[in-house]
Amino acid sequence: MIEVKDLTKWYGPRKAIDGLSFNASKGEVVGFLGPNGAGKTTTMRILTAFMPPSQGTARVAGYDVVEQSLEVRRRIGYLPETVPLYPEMTVQEYLDFMAALRRVPQAEARVDAVIERMHLEDRSESYIGRLSKGLRQRVGLAQALLNQPDVLILDEPTLGLDPAQVVEVRELIREIGREHTVLLSTHILSEAQQICQRVLIINKGRIVAEDTPERLQSRLAGAERIAVRVAGEASAAEGILRAVRGVISVGTRGPGQFEVETAPGTEARPAIARALIKADLDVLELHTQGISLEDIFLELTRSESGTES
Repeated sequence: MIEVKDLTKWYGPRKAIDGLSFNASKGEVVGFLGPNGAGKTTTMRILTAFMPPSQGTARVAGYDVVEQSLEVRRRIGYLPETVPLYPEMTVQEYLDFMAALRRVPQAEARVDAVIERMHLEDRSESYIGRLSKGLRQRVGLAQALLNQPDVLILDEPTLGLDPAQVVEVRELIREIGREHTVLLSTHILSEAQQICQRVLIINKGRIVAEDTPERLQSRLAGAERIAVRVAGEASAAEGILRAVRGVISVGTRGPGQFEVETAPGTEARPAIARALIKADLDVLELHTQGISLEDIFLELTRSESGTES
């Protein structure tokens, strides 16, 4: 539903995005990750036909964003970082207005449907200016879904929400993603890990990694980390752990608590358990620690920065 090839955008002498190429399919939630200024919002503005690229092509639902921009706009739903709401309108009035503006077929039924889907029935007569940030975000999602879009583009949809509202909006996005193509921009890495089937990591206008969160972790983790906890002070445990075959390093996290790093492809947990038990130490904890998307992102962006002249 989204096809991007060699997309580039210049702002004067500055290259905001640099040869981006990626796809997103129906029923897929794709995370678009990167720090502020990485090029996420620029890419989304091009995909929503808000601005043209300097080079390259982008197609949404089969239509070119430059040559067929009106067709793209009919098939896309967009939630920008700052939601375009009118505080003096009620929820019902605003959605009626947006449906009329977009010439949505069977507008009354569609407005009722999105109000129900976003669980806004009890707030339909409330003024938008009096709603909480979380409820306003729901109204923004409702307007993005009015035209039954093939593709939904969300720019930082949980920015500024409290923890309860974040959970609520994430669940809504998961539900929406079952039927639509969703491109979700965020710099909150845990969010992509929880919502997205696939992740694109962008830095300085270029994609530096693309895969599922699980495969990214597996592919980029390298050495495995194992958390070990034994009873008591267990001063002898560190030496025992270092002697296990495949162990690269042992770090101390607290009394009787260790972080063990092993060589890639090595399954050292059985040997670690046997060695500790043989030394009459009670093993309280022994499990693999997965590398987080945050670790991966920091490593990738650090590597990118280091290659620049």
